[in-house]
Amino acid sequence: MALPCAGLPRWLNKDICKMAVSMTELVEAASVIPVLTVGEVSQAAPLAKALKAGGLRVVEMTWRTEAALEVMQAMKSAEPDLIVGMGTIRTPDQARASMDAGADFLVSPGLTPSLSSFLPSCGVPVLPGVATAGEAMSAVEAGFEVLKFFPAEQAGGRSYLKSLYGPLPDIRFCPTGSISAEMATDYLALPNVVCVGGSWIATKAMVEEGDWATIEANARLAAAMG
Repeated sequence: MALPCAGLPRWLNKDICKMAVSMTELVEAASVIPVLTVGEVSQAAPLAKALKAGGLRVVEMTWRTEAALEVMQAMKSAEPDLIVGMGTIRTPDQARASMDAGADFLVSPGLTPSLSSFLPSCGVPVLPGVATAGEAMSAVEAGFEVLKFFPAEQAGGRSYLKSLYGPLPDIRFCPTGSISAEMATDYLALPNVVCVGGSWIATKAMVEEGDWATIEANARLAAAMG
C-alpha cells in the first residue's frame, strides 16, 4: 500500500506522515542487520520466515535486482512483524518507489546533494552512507541521526571508527561492508556503533540454494549478538 506521505516533508501533516517505525525503534530492534540480495519473488517468504525464526527483527533488502521491490513486499506480507528496509538507494526516485512499496526505512551507499536534500524529510528513517569524518559531519548537519559506515572494512574498519569517537562522540554508526560473523561482535562493542550490517547471514548463494536452515542458524547467531 502506498504511503500517503511518500515524498512529502513530515511536518506538512504529522498525523498522516507519522513513521511506521522511528529511528530509535529501528536501532533498538536491530543488532546485526542482514543485507540481502534476492532475485526471485518466490524466495521471499521462506527467507523472511527463516530470518524471523532465527530471532531477527530488522532486515535490509538491496536494490540490486529487478525484483527487489516485489521481494521486499513479499517478505513483509510473509512476516508482517519484520521491519524491512530498502538499501542501495541512489536517487530520490528510488526512495519514493521504495516508500510507495512499503519500505520501513531506507539505506544509501553514499550521500549526493539530491539525496541530502530529499531524504531527511522523506517520512521514514534513513541511514545514509559515509566513509570519512567530513562526510559524517555533513550528514549530521543535514539532519541524519544514524549513519551507515560503508564500505566498513575497506574504509578503515574498527580502528577507524574507534578513532572517530574522540572528535565525534555524538555520531552513531551502522558499519556495513565485508563484515564477517567473527568481526560483528567487535564492531558492536564500539561506543559509537549501534548496529551492524552483514551479508553473511543470508548470502546470495544461500538464498539461491534455498538453504533456509543455515540462514536461520546464522540469524540466531546474529540475534544473540544484540
